[in-house]
Amino acid sequence: MNKQSFLSILAASLIIASCGKNDKSAQAGGAPQIKEYKTVTLQPESATLNSDFPASIQGQQNIEIRPRVEGYIDKIFVDEGAVVKAGQPLFKISAPEYEQQVRTATASIKSAQAEVSSAKLAVNKVKPLVEKGIISKYDLESAQFTYESAMASLAQANAALVNAKTNLGYTTVTSPVNGVVGSIPFRLGSLVSSNNADPLTTVSSIGNVYAYFAMNEKMLLNFTQSNTTGASLAQKIKSMPAVSLLLSDGSTYDQKGNIETVNGLINTETGTVNVRARFPNSKGIIRSGSSTTVRIPNEVKNSIIVPQSATFELQDKIFAVVVGKDGKTKNANITVLDNSAGNYYVVTSGLNAGDQIVLEGVASLKEGTEIKAQNQSPETVYADLK
Repeated sequence: MNKQSFLSILAASLIIASCGKNDKSAQAGGAPQIKEYKTVTLQPESATLNSDFPASIQGQQNIEIRPRVEGYIDKIFVDEGAVVKAGQPLFKISAPEYEQQVRTATASIKSAQAEVSSAKLAVNKVKPLVEKGIISKYDLESAQFTYESAMASLAQANAALVNAKTNLGYTTVTSPVNGVVGSIPFRLGSLVSSNNADPLTTVSSIGNVYAYFAMNEKMLLNFTQSNTTGASLAQKIKSMPAVSLLLSDGSTYDQKGNIETVNGLINTETGTVNVRARFPNSKGIIRSGSSTTVRIPNEVKNSIIVPQSATFELQDKIFAVVVGKDGKTKNANITVLDNSAGNYYVVTSGLNAGDQIVLEGVASLKEGTEIKAQNQSPETVYADLK
């Protein structure tokens, strides 16, 4: 083998070795794998989304029961939490002076009646004598004045009896309305009067109850614009949909309520307005002071709705990830309705029908990443959307 042949063989060997090394390097490094992500192509949707607001319950009437006379509590006819009817006795106050006033007024009436009878006899006696001219008319007028004075005294005595009986009636304290008895801070033997700082108790009328909650100004505007009809705010409030009440155990109260009033003043500190909804409570299930949740339905029609899990927040902005035609991702800044609730957002801008968005893992997905889209059917994505 000559020197030239040897060099040719050596060069060929080096080329083959180099190619083998490159093939191994390519196999070791590999091409970057394209990850799969679930996506959905957006189409207009119609649904009813619920917005929940923490609420406090108050009876339609919370009436403080106070004594109108001074005395000692002799009897307590009810217990705390008892359901009472209007006119039902609650307390008996021992006040013997009012019983004495009734007896005194009764005796005064009898005395006044005797004076009336005596004065009437005098008139009947004098009248024929005057007619016969035996005595002057002055004597008859005097007798008539005495009779009228006796009648006035009798009327005064009757009024005193009525007043005495009224005061005596105040010793039995009754419920002014149907309702539930609140706490009773006094016990038997306690001295009470109308000047006491604390009432004897409170009776809450619970035939209807009020749920009070707060809503921000923008949310109220969205509700009144999208769910109501009417020119004035009062008409819009009246046409708002019926609302539900979630009880403390998470169950839904079996009767719907209605929003009745919206406070005309906005709290400048919180930016919210107070709202009142009324619920029927004929069974007395809901008690004043309860903590509940008011649920307001919001009907949206032909709107872009996205799962909240398909979005992420950055610097107080909400983003969704759109897949372009080239398979690469792009972050889309979206705006949503403030009253969006549950697991979905109602998008007002930033997305359009036909856009393909990523459904999961969007927070860690870098913009411009090429992905393999696994497009899901809208029926699957929006299965729990009613």
